[in-house]
Amino acid sequence: MVKRGQLKIQQMAFVLIALTLFFAFAGLFLLSFALSGIRESSTRIGEEGAFLLVTRLANSPEFSCGDSFDNSGSNCVDGDKVMMLKENSEKYEGFWGDEILNIEIVKIYPRDDTLCNQGNYPNCGILSVFPERKGFYKENFVSFCKKTSSGEKMYDKCEIAKLRVGYRSVQ
Repeated sequence: MVKRGQLKIQQMAFVLIALTLFFAFAGLFLLSFALSGIRESSTRIGEEGAFLLVTRLANSPEFSCGDSFDNSGSNCVDGDKVMMLKENSEKYEGFWGDEILNIEIVKIYPRDDTLCNQGNYPNCGILSVFPERKGFYKENFVSFCKKTSSGEKMYDKCEIAKLRVGYRSVQ
């Protein structure tokens, strides 16, 4: 009788251990599934923040045309201001946050893949504030304007461009 009772107690103990292990593994699986959703949402939030920065950046004082150009509305970028910002980029390190790696303006038409510097500006296609930094990019279309002269007459030259913001991935 005693051996039979001990056997029943051992069976019950093994069943309880098996149930505990089953619920522990099921809980770990659900927790890992929930945490993967958190990582994806943090990446999505980072992307949305970069996209909002792109749309606000064109209207910021460091980039916007302001009243310098006729009929300049929102999303107008002053090329001369950005060129001076590029020349003093070390002063603006971390100004837009640590997650922002680069800010670029890329002319769409005519396409030109040369990087802008003091020597070739405005006859270039890519104006990069912080050069040679890789990351994930969000972009928005802007008017890229600069003052140009033709003989003695000054006029506003505006072109279509993309304002691109490179950001660091949260993962």
